[in-house]
Amino acid sequence: MKVIIIAAGSATRLGKLTEKKPKGLLEINGKSILQRQIELFKKHNIDEIIIITGPHKEFGICDVTYVEDTNYQNHDVLGSLMAAKEFLQGDVLTCYSDILFDDIILKQILNFNGDIGIPIDLDWEKNYANRIQHPKSEADNVLVNNKKIIEIKKNISLSNNDEKIGEFLGPVIFSEIGSKKFVKKYSELKKTHNGNFHNAVSLSKAYLTDMIQELIDENVKVEPIFINGKWIEIDTSEDLAKAQKLF
Repeated sequence: MKVIIIAAGSATRLGKLTEKKPKGLLEINGKSILQRQIELFKKHNIDEIIIITGPHKEFGICDVTYVEDTNYQNHDVLGSLMAAKEFLQGDVLTCYSDILFDDIILKQILNFNGDIGIPIDLDWEKNYANRIQHPKSEADNVLVNNKKIIEIKKNISLSNNDEKIGEFLGPVIFSEIGSKKFVKKYSELKKTHNGNFHNAVSLSKAYLTDMIQELIDENVKVEPIFINGKWIEIDTSEDLAKAQKLF
């Protein structure tokens, strides 16, 4: 198992805090977000760690492999991940550099034995209580029916009592077969796709959620991993303050 951490964003919503350093190096009670992630991964014997960099190239973290996304200004998260396409093979866990989760959640993710799995929090709405800077409308929702993922996007509504809505945490876990399917589908799209791509204006501006929806629509099995435990996405100063309390 290897981990690919996407850290190529500009993090403009955090203002001066991220003008001169990447979001992943923001400290949470004396340890950076990335340091906390890496320590947790290594605790579970995941030692091959790849960090995708963008506008900030100096991370000062040893014993990791860096991949520079030289085209970060022209694409979004999906494009940044594919800058490390050569590493997206075998058993892989991808992760954003601004997500913190505890040991319980990582164990639940690593216990997954399918080909492509995404962690989902069904008790997600409580995380948006008194959260002003990052409202509920910005959550990456996942619509699930009988443990099958139907849709992934923002602002999903229920249509029947069998459905449930959760929030996508950000990591994706792949088996060897799953990573091959993901890369193959993306390579095909790069050659043939034009125009809007799900909720993005183009494939180049797509998020990881858009690609997950594409796989679902193409009947590639993407399975939910229902999690419980502590986690947070750090996108604003408000989130940063909350993270200091959680971790």
